[in-house]
Amino acid sequence: MFKLKYIAAGVTALALTASAAMAEKVLRIQSVLPSTADEVFMLNEFGKDVADLTGGSLTIEVLPAGAVVGPRDIMDAVDAGLVEGGFAWTHYWGGKHVAANLFGAPVAGAGVGMDNIAFLSWFQYGGGKELYDRLWGEMGVNVKGFMLQPVGPEALGWFPKPIESMDDFRQMRFRAPPGMVGAAYAEIGVPAVAMGGGDILPALEKGTIDAAEWCCPKPDSVFGFQKVLKHYYLQGLHQVVVNADMYVNLDFYNGLTDLEKKALEVAANASLSKSMSYRIYENGKALKDLTDNHGVILEDTPADYFTEYMAAAKKSLQAAADENAFFAEVWQSQKDFADIAVPFWAGAQASNASLGKAHADSLK
Repeated sequence: MFKLKYIAAGVTALALTASAAMAEKVLRIQSVLPSTADEVFMLNEFGKDVADLTGGSLTIEVLPAGAVVGPRDIMDAVDAGLVEGGFAWTHYWGGKHVAANLFGAPVAGAGVGMDNIAFLSWFQYGGGKELYDRLWGEMGVNVKGFMLQPVGPEALGWFPKPIESMDDFRQMRFRAPPGMVGAAYAEIGVPAVAMGGGDILPALEKGTIDAAEWCCPKPDSVFGFQKVLKHYYLQGLHQVVVNADMYVNLDFYNGLTDLEKKALEVAANASLSKSMSYRIYENGKALKDLTDNHGVILEDTPADYFTEYMAAAKKSLQAAADENAFFAEVWQSQKDFADIAVPFWAGAQASNASLGKAHADSLK
């Protein structure tokens, strides 16, 4: 009996030691955003799913912007193992490889009308995931990527007065995203200025810029653009699809168990749906608050914006394809997918979009 007690105690101690070792496996993810952002809220939801699926053997700790390195240095930090993971938008790394733009923010829906739902169809069943997995090797970084949060379409932006045509738009210094999206604005003569989200409101208040875009009603209102500008345009082409993703140091990832790797995959797939659902409702509530309580006026985007911007976007896409073989391969995959899926998806949505617009108009 005495021996049995010692054996039982030893087994318990070993179990506790093993459990403690498992619990020490922490994936620290530094975000490019502050902890109050909706994206970080959904990233924490992803972390809860991972912990539940692994029984706590893998936990995720979300670090706010600047905790270890600056936002633009996150990929290098993950690559070097300074932090186990990072979180941003894929197109942030377009300077490392131009094809990152096609995964993070394919300008004007890749020029073929892909919205955020169609993008997910391409990504999950049209060959996009396989190309995404190749991106990191093409980029030359030691990471494993996980697409987590599709957003879109993003609003055209905020203006100090109504714009009746592109001629009006061209008179304004406009905060636009960097990369291909901003380059397309420059191509059509809009003085586009790239800057971080936290810098936009001070720039508007100082008159450094006249108009701006960031994302959508919820995050825009958090930054407080409605304090300075009152004319808001929802319809835009620049970022019909925007995707945020997570990067895990490949050595850390390879050290995970098969179950933990599968948990990351399953939780990432769940996040694609959960984040889209969350953002639609949150943006709807924010838009209602902006128009009901802050004097924001919804405007219709001038027709010539769509023709001019689409032409510039296609020119930019073709130029990148001519210069980079992997970009050309990814874009061709998106175009091949769109040839099959977009006629159905765009046609099927047309009547419901019209009905929804009529309902929205009836609420004014």
